Amino acid sequence: MENDRLALNANRVVAYLQKMPQEFTKQDIIRFIEENSIKMVNFMYPGGDGKLKTLNFVISDLAYLNTILTCGERVDGSSLFSFIQASASDLYVLPRYSTAFVDPFSEIPTLCLLCSYFDKDGQPLASSPEQTLRRAAKAFREVTGMDYEAMGELEYYVIKPAEGVYPAIDQRGYHESAPYAKTNDFRTRCMHYIAQTGGQIKYGHSEVGNFEQDGLVYEQNEIEFLPVPVCDAADQLMIAKWVIRNLAWREGLNVTFAPKITTGKAGSGLHVHMRIVKNGRNMMLTDQPRPQFGTPLSDDALRMIAGMMDLAPSITAFGNKNPTSYFRLVPHQEAPTNVCWGDRNRSVLVRVPLGWTAKTDMSRLANEGPTPVGMGEEKASPMGGGLEGASSQKQTVEMRSPDGSADIYQLLAGLCVACRHGFEMEHALEVAEKNYVDVNIHDAANADKLATLAQLPDSCEASADCLEKQRAAFEAHGVFSPTMIDGIIAQLRAFGDRTLRADISDSPKKISQLVQQYFHCG
Repeated sequence: MENDRLALNANRVVAYLQKMPQEFTKQDIIRFIEENSIKMVNFMYPGGDGKLKTLNFVISDLAYLNTILTCGERVDGSSLFSFIQASASDLYVLPRYSTAFVDPFSEIPTLCLLCSYFDKDGQPLASSPEQTLRRAAKAFREVTGMDYEAMGELEYYVIKPAEGVYPAIDQRGYHESAPYAKTNDFRTRCMHYIAQTGGQIKYGHSEVGNFEQDGLVYEQNEIEFLPVPVCDAADQLMIAKWVIRNLAWREGLNVTFAPKITTGKAGSGLHVHMRIVKNGRNMMLTDQPRPQFGTPLSDDALRMIAGMMDLAPSITAFGNKNPTSYFRLVPHQEAPTNVCWGDRNRSVLVRVPLGWTAKTDMSRLANEGPTPVGMGEEKASPMGGGLEGASSQKQTVEMRSPDGSADIYQLLAGLCVACRHGFEMEHALEVAEKNYVDVNIHDAANADKLATLAQLPDSCEASADCLEKQRAAFEAHGVFSPTMIDGIIAQLRAFGDRTLRADISDSPKKISQLVQQYFHCG
C-alpha cells in the first residue's frame, strides 16, 4: 500500500525521493534540489489576512542552502500581523520539510516550502494561526486519546465573458457537464496542480451557482479533499487557494471565494468534514446505535457534535470573517441559520452525510452479470469482500457555516476545540439529542421546532460578542492565546456591521458594493 502511494503520487518530491512527506529530512531536500537542477527556493507562510506570503531565495551555493534550511530567515511580523508591534516585530520563519513541492507556475525551477513562525527566543510564536492549530490537535489527542482529522470543501466562482452558446439554467449548475458548464477544464487543471503540491483531493465538480450578469458568466465550482490530519488539511487548503488564484490569473479569468456574490444566488461556503481516528480506525460509527438518530453514530461522534452545538455561535468568529458572510447565512440558500444537526439534511448546521452504512454491496449490484463458473458470490464481487472495512472509514460529520473568508488555521483550530469540548461537557449526549432535527427546519410546518433552536450570529459584531462570552473554552489547554482572541474580537468589531444586514437587505446595489469591497477575501 505504501509503495502504491509513492508510485502514484503526483508530488514530484515524493515520487523522486520515494518517501512520504512526513519522512522528509533536510538532506532529502538538499538532494532533491541538487539532482533536479532547482535554482530557487520559496518560503511561504500565512499572514494575518489569511493569504500566503512568499520569500524568494536564489540558490548560490550549498552552504547558503544549508543555512536557510537550518536557520530560516527573519521577517517583519508587524507587517504580517496586526497584533505585533513595530517596536518588537522581528520573527523567524523556519521551513517545514514535509511541505516541499515544486512550484507548478515558475519558469525558473523552484522548490516551495511552507514555514512556521518563531519568536525572538526561538520558540513557536504563540499567536500564530498555525501553532494555534497544532496546540488544538495536541489537546484533542491528550483529552480523547484519538486523532482529529479534517477535510474541506473549497467552493469558488469563476468569472469569464459570456459566450452566448449552451447557456446553463440559472442556479442549476450542480454537477453540470460541458458545454453547459464552461469552466470544468479550468477546474481539472487546478486539481492537477493542487495534487502536484501535495493536496489529497477527493473529487471536483461544478456547483449549484451559475448566472449571467453584465455580459459575464459566473460559474460556481467545488474541489473537495480527502480526510487527513487536521494540520495537513489546513496546509492543503491554503496552497489550493493559492493555486486556483494563480492559474486563473495566468488564464485571464477572475476567481473569488467570497461568501456572497449577489442577491438571490448561491453563496460559496467552506464546509469542513471531520472524523476521529484511533490507531488508523475511524471511530465515528457503532454497532449499538441510538434509535432516535438516522446514522449509527458512536457516542464519541455525538460528543463531537454536542461540542459544536455548544460553541457554534463563536465558531463564526473564525469561519465568517467579513460582513458579506452574514448575507450568505440566510434561510433557503443551503446555508445554516440555526444551531442544530441532522442526517443528510442541508438545512442544518452540522450534517451527517450519507456514509455507506447500508451494508449492501452496491458495486456488485451495479455490475450484475453471470457469476463465473466455480466462483462464489463473494469472489465475484468487485469489492473483493472489503465492503464493511471500506465503508466504516468513510463516515464524517460536516460543519456548514464557514465560508471562504475564514482564516483556515483559526477555523480548523476552533472546530478541533469545539469537538474536544464535547468530551468535556457533562451532558453532551443530552445536548446532541436536544439539537437533532430530521426535518427541513425552514418549512412553515416546523416553526415550533425552529423556535426552540439557537440562532447563529447575524454580523461580525455579533460573532465577536459570542466569542467574548465563550472565549474560555478556546483558551483552555493553552490552545488560543488571549492575545489572538483579543485581536479577533477587535478585528470583527471594527466592521461596525451590527445592523448592516437588515439595513441594506432590500438594496441590491448596496449589497453589490459590499461584495466588491470584500471580493478577494481569505
